[in-house]
Amino acid sequence: MRALLLAAGLGTRLRPITNSVPKCLVEINGKPLLDYWIELLSNGGVTEVLINLHYLPEVVRPHIKKYRYPVEISIVCEENLLGTGGTLLKNRDFFHHEPLMLIHADNLSIFDMSAFAQRYENRAKNVEITMMTFEASKPEACGIVELDDQGIVVAFHEKVENPPGSLANGAVYILSPAVLDFLVSLGKEVIDFSTEVLPQFMGRINTFHNDIYHRDIGTVESLMDAQREFPAIYAKGLPPRDL
Repeated sequence: MRALLLAAGLGTRLRPITNSVPKCLVEINGKPLLDYWIELLSNGGVTEVLINLHYLPEVVRPHIKKYRYPVEISIVCEENLLGTGGTLLKNRDFFHHEPLMLIHADNLSIFDMSAFAQRYENRAKNVEITMMTFEASKPEACGIVELDDQGIVVAFHEKVENPPGSLANGAVYILSPAVLDFLVSLGKEVIDFSTEVLPQFMGRINTFHNDIYHRDIGTVESLMDAQREFPAIYAKGLPPRDL
């Protein structure tokens, strides 16, 4: 399986840290977010990773070239941001019309890659997307989902004041080729995945729950929380190679 790591964000809420460091290279306990993702994906059987850049690409490129990652990495730089759906569409040939992983690389996440892939493989016939979920500590700041008794998404609540629960969209997905076909049908370059794609697949999105660790590193506060929380993951007995 191939994966798209979205690493083009400006990281405005992490300033002044991101004045000189792109968000994907912000460190958690001395290691950049990007490196955590690449190691997780390679340990989980992903063979090729495409990373999209926009902000400070001249900083990210040397970092990637400096290391010998255990997967093949390609880089694409967007001069003008296309939205998540637009990035997928522009690079659809990279995925060879096969299932793919779509990941927002500004999260810190640990999960069982095999179980995630199995959840996708065992999906119902009409399901085209497997979405990772997690329990949000601040549901009002997240995209909250409602599920039926089969774990299928039946409603979204995007950053509302009193959401009906705390089960949140982790912005990590496995997509079937049908999703890219849908992007083509829109006939446009810039596509917002959350508002223009996910609603069109309502009832055709199943879920995989991450009960190990997932946090959006979107603010200085969340970064500090991650720095404090992350060492405790080792206490759960997870072997270092899975990180």
